[in-house]
Amino acid sequence: MSAVDLTTVPTAIRLNPLTNNPNKAWDKLKVKQSVTKVTPLDPNTPVRDDHIRFVCISDTHTQIEKQEVDFVPQGDVLLHAGDFTNVGMPKDIKAFNDYLGKLPHQLKVVIAGNHDMTMDMEMVKDNRDYLKRQFSIKESVFEEFLKQEGVENSRQLLTNCIYLEDRSVDLCGIKIHGSPWQPEFGGWGFNLVRGGPLLEKWNMIPDNTDVLMTHGPPIGHGDFCFSGLRAGCIELLSTIQQRVKPLYHIFGHIHEGYGVTSDGHTTYINASTCTLRYKPNNPPVVFDFPVPEGHTKAELHSIPPCNL
Repeated sequence: MSAVDLTTVPTAIRLNPLTNNPNKAWDKLKVKQSVTKVTPLDPNTPVRDDHIRFVCISDTHTQIEKQEVDFVPQGDVLLHAGDFTNVGMPKDIKAFNDYLGKLPHQLKVVIAGNHDMTMDMEMVKDNRDYLKRQFSIKESVFEEFLKQEGVENSRQLLTNCIYLEDRSVDLCGIKIHGSPWQPEFGGWGFNLVRGGPLLEKWNMIPDNTDVLMTHGPPIGHGDFCFSGLRAGCIELLSTIQQRVKPLYHIFGHIHEGYGVTSDGHTTYINASTCTLRYKPNNPPVVFDFPVPEGHTKAELHSIPPCNL
């Protein structure tokens, strides 16, 4: 048996015994946590040549396409943290892709969310009855609909962005990882049971990630629901704070959690564009990231805009 290279093995993150009771878990965790509100960067601030400006949006739910293009501030890279549709209808994915193509940002990086159900290949394969109900399509025409509309491979409809699903991309030496998963939430896409199944996904996040994109929030940051419940994942927070330690974590999912916080090291951005009433009233959030040594901003021009 060959020796295991310990440098490639992630630091073991233990399951929290209260993982299925996030409110109670946070009551215990918060005494040792720092959650500080952060004022976002003014998008009108000039962009420096030695920085990459990231523009963050999420949970646009087919509404952003109805806005003027200048609703999204100028920047170098657009980050979208999922839920660009309502149920994953191919026509809505196409409309979103067309909108992305009109934006001036050099690159767009996108992950899916629970509403983008046809992006979840397992759901398309195994939960077709649920999709039929969501799409209000009769059994007799459903298979033809799948074939004609491209539901069988909705990801190929995204031609104007880099789509990330449990994988990473390197932009000018800045390492970005994207993952669409969140704790089980109704019958939607990219849902996993709290605890072990989600931790398996978080274990796929590389240690050297600079900017992490997930659809769902970690516990304690942008995850408080109007119902009084916390929707965040405990193991995601543990992975961020104990192992990965990214400088930025971008997410959405909980519309009423919009805003920016910090734990003293990682800046957490709930970039939900839509409010609880699905109105696109929350402005995009921008941040500037210094170009790492040995790289230049000009490298953005050599990266393909679509990397499925």
